[in-house]
Amino acid sequence: MQASQYPLSDPEASGIDTIKLNELLARARKEVDDGLLPSTQIALARHGKLIAFETYGDATNDSLYSVFSSTKAITSAAAWLLIQEGTLDISRRVAEIVPEFASNGKQDITIDQLFTHTAGFPHAPFRSTDWDDKTRRLERFAEWGLNWPPGSRFEYHPTSSMWMIAELIERISGTDFRTFVRDRIALPLGLPDLYVGCPEDQHHRITPVVHVGDPLTSEDYAKLGVPEPPVTEVTEAALLAFNTPEVRLVGVPGGGGIMSAADLALFYQGVAGAIPTGHRLWSAETLGFALEVRTGDLVDQMTNIPVNRALGVCVAGDEKRNFRGFGHLNSPTAFGHGGAGGQLGWIDPGTGISIGYCTNGHDRNGIRQGRRGISLSNRAADCLMD
Repeated sequence: MQASQYPLSDPEASGIDTIKLNELLARARKEVDDGLLPSTQIALARHGKLIAFETYGDATNDSLYSVFSSTKAITSAAAWLLIQEGTLDISRRVAEIVPEFASNGKQDITIDQLFTHTAGFPHAPFRSTDWDDKTRRLERFAEWGLNWPPGSRFEYHPTSSMWMIAELIERISGTDFRTFVRDRIALPLGLPDLYVGCPEDQHHRITPVVHVGDPLTSEDYAKLGVPEPPVTEVTEAALLAFNTPEVRLVGVPGGGGIMSAADLALFYQGVAGAIPTGHRLWSAETLGFALEVRTGDLVDQMTNIPVNRALGVCVAGDEKRNFRGFGHLNSPTAFGHGGAGGQLGWIDPGTGISIGYCTNGHDRNGIRQGRRGISLSNRAADCLMD
């Protein structure tokens, strides 16, 4: 089944205000109409049903998108299944399961620190295509060093910690992590177009990543009164690598997911237990454990605002939730994970609404991109009928 064939439910029958929904869809289309983005795709779901699914620009509803760090929620949810089965204890040290990881001061890093970006090795290098070379993979794990003491601070790990979570999934389950995601999450949820590691026969459906717009200068950031973002591994060249067959096949666990916006929205419905079969993959107890905020008062280095990190996802929390990838109108219990280029994926247990938003146009103006995400999230969160 291709995403365009997923059945749509009547908005009003699902408690969705059609006027507000149309405002959300119009906002998703805006940058395409303005000539900034080559394509966008948006989906809204509630109570296990897809309410809206639209694609604008140079793509169709059969198109798939690289969702980048929105993949972290999917890889993490795979690990949650092992937690639920009692085979993954997040209080254990990583090196107890992956002894090759113990070198260079990493011996005391705990599994929960991998999920919360407090493990201390955010800048550890890894060539994606080395993953399938087992010898090289383990050599790289051993070579990694610490950037700061584990548990002492929060600093976003773009890919490094999720490589280790994928390794843990494989060692504990005895299954390739890509196969695990496919067999234990995508297919049971009825989402055959959700891939972490996309087969070549589907590559023709993937919209190519492009960069658009002009970047802000140091003077622009100073005028706005916001700090200039640091240089990380998430460079334009690194993102364009996701256009290559080799990287698409690897399925980078921290950023290589490929799917439609409908798959992303419905994945979150499945996490919350709202799927047509009524069978929960994650029990309410497991979900409660996974969504416990574990970062306390640790703050984001740029905003100095508490990060509210749970096991691989971010929880909306207080009135500063717009700094965490949500809208002001989301409830404090909303959770999810965004991705490079402005990808959005979250569910709000307060309303039952989930959203998937994808674009292949990565805006070099990070402020404009961030405002778009807040605007879309606000409109999606406010779609309930009065």
